[in-house]
Amino acid sequence: MTRALITGASTGLGAEYARQLAARGDDLVLVARNEQALTALAAELGRLGVEIEVLPADLLDPEQLSRVEERLTNEAEPVDMLINNAGFGMGLRFERNAVDDEVRHLRLHNEVPLRLMHAALGGMLARGDGRIVNVASVAAFLPRSTYAACKRWLVEISRWMTGEYGPRGVTATAVCPGYTHTEFHARLGLPAGKEGVPGWMWLTAPDVIAESLRDIDRGRSISVPSKRYKAIVALLKVVPPGVAAKAGARGR
Repeated sequence: MTRALITGASTGLGAEYARQLAARGDDLVLVARNEQALTALAAELGRLGVEIEVLPADLLDPEQLSRVEERLTNEAEPVDMLINNAGFGMGLRFERNAVDDEVRHLRLHNEVPLRLMHAALGGMLARGDGRIVNVASVAAFLPRSTYAACKRWLVEISRWMTGEYGPRGVTATAVCPGYTHTEFHARLGLPAGKEGVPGWMWLTAPDVIAESLRDIDRGRSISVPSKRYKAIVALLKVVPPGVAAKAGARGR
């Protein structure tokens, strides 16, 4: 039995990670701003007989982030898997976005995972075992405004960490899903089917998480769920930059 700490656990991919990990018998530490949603999810998953902690925190608040870092360093109840999932989207027109919103976006996608990885790593290395999961995106392989840049950072640090710490039992996996049906798009004010993306490009959260967990368990540094998106990522390595930029402009 292992214990996983999941940020952004109240909805979307974070909640699906919680469901699938609990179903296989893992204990959980659920982190998000919405305490009510976390408590409801904990009640749902508690029926599976696993231990669940609820840790409400706004990760952009330094004091609340520190509480999560402290939980990761608690060796009496160690965390074996850290899932950095919390995030939010931005409009693609950088020049129109408020710069303070862009900074918050950068901090949540990069600074927060950096701090949490650093907090978790010492104990994982001492135990000789650990899994770090950074929820990135297929957008990391596209020229797609600051969102893609943030996600690319998660890909590259995961690749480096696995090479550096894999021989000592700790791996990092950047999970790079394509368009997936979750609350993420609704929070951007985009109802399902209105994102300008054809239906065949959409994935379901249960499929994305199930495939990513297989890659995480194997210690892979990058997980691109589904054959269609694996093919797209392979194609993006050889298409001209202008074509890739047009592809990156699709959807929101």
